[in-house]
Amino acid sequence: MSGLLAELKERVLDGGEISEEEARHLVDAPLHSLFEAATSIRERFRGDTVDLCAIVNAKSGNCSEDCAYCAQSTRHRTGIDVYPWLGREEILRRAEEARSSGAKRFCIVTSGKRLSRGEIEYVASAVGGIRRIGLLPCATLGLLDREDLDRLKDAGLDRFHHNLETSESFFPNICTTHTYDDKLRTIDAVKQAGLSLCSGGIFGIGESWDDRLGMAFTLKRLDVDSVPINFLMPVKGTPLGRLPLLEPLEALRIVGIYRFILPQKEIRLCGGRVQTLGELNSMVFLAGADGLLIGNYLTMKGRSADDDIRLIESLGLRCA
Repeated sequence: MSGLLAELKERVLDGGEISEEEARHLVDAPLHSLFEAATSIRERFRGDTVDLCAIVNAKSGNCSEDCAYCAQSTRHRTGIDVYPWLGREEILRRAEEARSSGAKRFCIVTSGKRLSRGEIEYVASAVGGIRRIGLLPCATLGLLDREDLDRLKDAGLDRFHHNLETSESFFPNICTTHTYDDKLRTIDAVKQAGLSLCSGGIFGIGESWDDRLGMAFTLKRLDVDSVPINFLMPVKGTPLGRLPLLEPLEALRIVGIYRFILPQKEIRLCGGRVQTLGELNSMVFLAGADGLLIGNYLTMKGRSADDDIRLIESLGLRCA
């Protein structure tokens, strides 16, 4: 392990922080040394447990926004299933399945820029049911204000998920129908409401390492609780549909560097994990991750939850 990498590792293990300039040196660090350090940091601050969550696509497609990577935009011809709200009983049935599969958290995800007040009430009714099942309810509902978030918290919502997606400077390249400031206002409202905050981004969308590091330090400043890491799964018909998958080792390097920058936060591998990492999927925890999205994604199939749990146990880790 190089002198600088060893110094940064020990500083983080002692409760210190690294600067953005120092983080840039990790982009070229030997991977085996980076992973060794990231594992030590994960073990120190996150222990040997892995937090598992699952999602339900409760309202699919017909989204007004133009996010360049997303299959659910009305501006892209992608051929996905489009449907209005799933019934409350179907949402709760999916939650029961998630609990049986080992999930600790269950997230209601909806397409669209924002929800109406009536739709917020519908989600609130499902949130209570999810909590009664024994799961921690989470929601991904677009841009919400404090009043909506207070209502959901009163109903039992534990966590709100709202990704930054990328750096502020790169964001206009992937979305023009809402702004980074819109996202930051929602995140501020989440924190004011006293909800746990899950916020991260998507990688492999044409961003630079400066963008990746910039978002990490923004997430650090925002003091998020959980950081979902997604890798682009190119969808035919979207503006990014012809981009290649990230190289697996580059994807794992992102995880390792994020563990250095955000040592005490949940780092959760989500969309595109299996497609991008392939046979290297087992290395996510060595790279510093301590959370997984299990089961299916929004519009694509995921990996068997049983396979993920067997992997976790084979590495001497435990499901939270």
